[in-house]
Amino acid sequence: MVIVNAAAVTGGIGIVCGVLLAVAAKLFAVEVDQKVIEVRNLLPGANCGACGFPGCDGMAAAIAAGKAPVNGCPVSSKERHEQIAAVMGTTAEETEKKVAHVMCQGCNSVASKKYEYGGVKDCKAAAAIQGGNKSCDKGCLGFGNCVQVCDFDAITVVDGVAVIDKEKCTSCGKCVEECPKAIISFVPYKNNVMVGCSNKDFGKAVKDVCTVGCIGCKMCEKNCAFDAIHVTDNLAKVDYDKCTHCMVCVQKCPTKAIQGDLTVVKK
Repeated sequence: MVIVNAAAVTGGIGIVCGVLLAVAAKLFAVEVDQKVIEVRNLLPGANCGACGFPGCDGMAAAIAAGKAPVNGCPVSSKERHEQIAAVMGTTAEETEKKVAHVMCQGCNSVASKKYEYGGVKDCKAAAAIQGGNKSCDKGCLGFGNCVQVCDFDAITVVDGVAVIDKEKCTSCGKCVEECPKAIISFVPYKNNVMVGCSNKDFGKAVKDVCTVGCIGCKMCEKNCAFDAIHVTDNLAKVDYDKCTHCMVCVQKCPTKAIQGDLTVVKK
C-alpha cells in the first residue's frame, strides 16, 4: 500500500510539473520570425564576421529586420543572394565582388634580408624583432599567419610571400586583420591591374631592399590615357573606377611592381 501511495504521489507531482512547464513555455515563449530561420539556412555558416554582424545568426536577424541588405554576406554567391531576396520579397542588386590582394612581391629571391630569422614561424612574432627579417619594412614575412586564419584555403606562401587565389577568396577579411604588416587589401575581382608593393620610401631606398618594389617614378601615371593611376607618397595607386585594363602601366613599369595579365588586354 505504501508503495502504491508513493507511486501515486510521484505521478501526481510529475503531472503538476508537466502542467507548470507547459504553461511556462507558453508564457515565456520567444516568438521566432520564420524569415530569420529561412535566411539563416541560406547563409554559408562560416561565421566569419565579414558582413559586420556577429556571425550568420546576427546577419540573418538583421536581414529579416530590414537592417542589412539581402546581398550583405560577402561569402554567399549571387544565387544565394537571390534566394534570400525571394524570402524577403525583394530583389538582390548586384554588387561588385572584391577579393583580397597581397601588396608585396618581395619573395626571397628578390628581397634582401636584415638577418636570418630562426625563431617561431609566426609573422607577428617575427615582426616584433626589428619589424621582421626582411629589409623592406612593408615586406611580407611569409610565415603564413594569413594561411592559418583563412577558412577557404585561398592563401598559400610561395617563396616567402603570401599569394591569394581570387577564385577561392570570399573577402571575409580575416587575413587583412591578421597581417602584422598591413599589406593585404581588397581589390575588385574583375580588375586585372594591381600594385604589388606597399613601400612608400623614395626610389633608391626601395631599390636597395627589393628589385620589384615601386620606386615612384610616375612612368605609369605619365603613360595612362585614362587618368587611372597616380603616384601618391611615392607609391602608385590604381583608380579602379577609371581603369580600362589597357595594361600600358604594366608594360611601362620599370621594376614590374604593377601586376597584370597581358593576355587579357582590352581593346
